[in-house]
Parts: sequence; structure tokens; C-alpha cells
Amino acid sequence: MRHSTTTPCVLFPELFDRPVVVRFDQHHGSSDGGAVLLKAADRRLGLTADLSACLIDRRQPWKIAHELEELLAQRVFAIALGYPDANDAARLADDPIHKLLVGRDPIEGNALASQPTLSRFENGVGPKALYRMGEVLAERVIERHRSRLKGKAQRIFLDLDVTDDPTHGVQQLAFFNGFYDTWCYLPLVAFVSFDEEPDQFLVAALLRPGNAPTARGTLGLLRRLLPRLRRAFPRAQVLVRLDGGFVNPVLLDFLDEQPRTEYVLGLPTNAVLERQATALMECARHDSAETDQTAHLYGSFSYAAKTWSAERRIIVKAEVVRAPEKDPKDNPRFLVTSLPHLPEWIYERIYCRRAEIENRIKELHDGLEIDRTSCSRFWANQARVLLTAAAYVLMQEIRLKAKRTACARAQVSTLRERLLKLGVRVVVSVRRVVLHLPAAFPYQAAWQRTALALGARAG
Repeated sequence: MRHSTTTPCVLFPELFDRPVVVRFDQHHGSSDGGAVLLKAADRRLGLTADLSACLIDRRQPWKIAHELEELLAQRVFAIALGYPDANDAARLADDPIHKLLVGRDPIEGNALASQPTLSRFENGVGPKALYRMGEVLAERVIERHRSRLKGKAQRIFLDLDVTDDPTHGVQQLAFFNGFYDTWCYLPLVAFVSFDEEPDQFLVAALLRPGNAPTARGTLGLLRRLLPRLRRAFPRAQVLVRLDGGFVNPVLLDFLDEQPRTEYVLGLPTNAVLERQATALMECARHDSAETDQTAHLYGSFSYAAKTWSAERRIIVKAEVVRAPEKDPKDNPRFLVTSLPHLPEWIYERIYCRRAEIENRIKELHDGLEIDRTSCSRFWANQARVLLTAAAYVLMQEIRLKAKRTACARAQVSTLRERLLKLGVRVVVSVRRVVLHLPAAFPYQAAWQRTALALGARAG
């Protein structure tokens, strides 16, 4: 164990009725005392163990101080706890909770891996291992919810979307993107949700070059995910929701060929679609003029672009938008779908709900910093994206187990602040490890309920 020969100390001589001295001298303490919930969630999912099983250790055995599973777990838990950069490892090497999480003695155990070791680990993961890790992530998430729902979901929603990952440096395959007006990567993420449940669960994360077309990688992800979902939920219909940038003839033909698969896809406007919507837009303009409010109407028609193999059903939302001190503005929107239901129901109840994944993507950025892709090598950055995805899966599992508590709908950053960021003093004896947490902790009831749901026992 490494300790400084001097103890950092500050003094507040006049704040209170006597001087206050602050010393950083609690060597058996940690600010991440609630993180045992992460370990419990990981144990239930088997996530870090299965991810590390995808890796091949080519290091010389007699030089190994940190097993691959330890390195992977160290990174995943650190990211979940708000330490997304490998540089943080230097300050956490002797943290007793972080050592406990990877299976080491929290007091006497050797220090955790340093930043250079973790960087070598990230850079040592090749594309084949990353592909296997992506498959394992999807399998663990799908199996978790198959078990939770006993395979009885009626409809599964599969949502894919693209986000931007600005780059600052000389990263491989980082390109300037005119739409985002920056040098970046363009990760593609996929989420699943079930029936009327509000939660959307991350099931895949794929890093892509900054100049990648929106649809790149979509077909591969769908080919990977759809069969797994159908096997896990043999009676469910899978409904794919995508925005207009994803639509192309190959994708449409693929979806039409899939058993028990439906789709609602955004469709970019063009002159032919606008002509088809002319009558409905006239009615919307009339309604808007009469009420002096925004008006929208719904309809449907059949349409086939020149490159399509067949006609498909198009849903149109004819909308006229009114804003104070501005002229009315036409805003027609189009969807292509395999669903036979009423146009308004498809648009409002099915398609619009996919917007919720924007909040999940925001969590990945703001809560876990999935855009911390600062390695020079592209595959090392893909490894970081997958490790962050794994951390997010664990946080989602904790949130799922925190239902009926004050943390049931909390964002990842709030969840971490309330349940994981706890001051703790660690005491180790021959028989057990005792974590002494603050008695005045305001979310104690929520923490205990979540711990019990994750497999702890009252005692």
C-alpha cells in the first residue's frame, strides 16, 4: 500500500466557535461506499466475467500482476462511479472499495492497475474480441429481461439512433462532420423496451467513423439482435423504430422478410410525398386559420420510390405550425410502416415514443461520458465505448431494482450521487469485511431496498 509521507491538512480557524481541522488521513476509507451495489448487479448479470472471457491473454504469464477480468472490471466499475478516464487510476489504486470490487483484499491487497497498464489493456483488444464482446453484451441484456419477464412480452420495441462524439486530437477515423460541425465519431446505439414499460435498455453500442452514413452498421446490428430477441421471446412481435436517415431499399426489404417483425420508420420528404399530402395540408391550413393555433391531421396512402421493390404504406402528419409574431409554417412529416392501425395512433402512440431514447443517450454522454474516446487507435476507442456500455447496463440494473423508491426514475448521475457516493470506513477481520456507512445517510431506505432486491440479506 502506498501512502504519502505527509498528510494533507487544511484549517478553518474562524468558521465556527472553535478551529476546524480537515485531514485526509483515513487510509481505510472511501467515498464510493455504496458501490457494492454495482458488484451485486454484476454478479446477477455475469457481465464482466462473460466480457472478459472474450479476451485472449497474450502476456507472458510470469509478468502478470493483474488478470484481464480484473482490468476489465476495474475500468467498468470506475466508469460507473464517475471516473471515465484511465488517468484516474493513479488516485484510486489503493481505494479499499475499488479493490474489494475486483476481488482483492480491501486493506492488504495489492494496489490496482495503473494508468499505463489500463491503457495497454484497452489498446490490446482487437476487432474480433470486440465483436464477441458486443455479442455478449446483447446476450446478457436480452437474457436478463427474458428471465425477468419469463419470456412473455407481447411487443418488443427496438430503437436505433446515432449520436455525435466530438474528438480533440489525432484519433484514427475521426473526420469532420458537416451536420454536427465538428471533428467526431458517430456511435450507433440500440435500445430495447417491452410492452408498455417506460424503460429502454441499452443492448448495443457501435463506434463508427465521423463520416459514416447514418445507416452504416444498422443492418449488421439488426441481423445480430432480431434472432436473439425472437428466440428469447417466441411469442412477441418485434417493432423496429428508426428515423428517416436510416431508410434505404435494402433495409426495407430486409425488414419485410423478417418473421414476427414490424417497423415504423421516419421517411425524408420529397416532391412526390408532398403532392400526395396536398389535400390533407389544405385542410390543416384551414383548421389552423380558423383556430389561430397549430393544427395537424393524419392520413395514409401507398407509395413506392423508384428504388423500392414494392409499394408500402405511408403515414402522413399534415401539420401547420403557428408561433407568436411569425407566419404559419407547413411541417409535413412522413413515416413508412408495416402496421395496419390508424395513422394517428401509429404516429402519436408508437413513433413519437422513440424520442425517449434521447434521454438515454444524454445519460450515456453526461452521466458516463461515453464520448471519452481519446485513444489514438480506433479499436481502443471502441473498447472504451463497450466498457462504458457495460457500466450503463449495470446502472440500469440498479435503477430497475430501485423501483418504488425515490431513485426509481433517477438519471444515472443522480443514481450515482444518491446510492453509490457514500463515505465509508472499511474494517477487515478474519471472518468478514464490514463497511461502516453514515447513520445520517438520507437515502438509507432506498439503498437497503435496492440491496435486498439485488440479493443481499437482512442481518
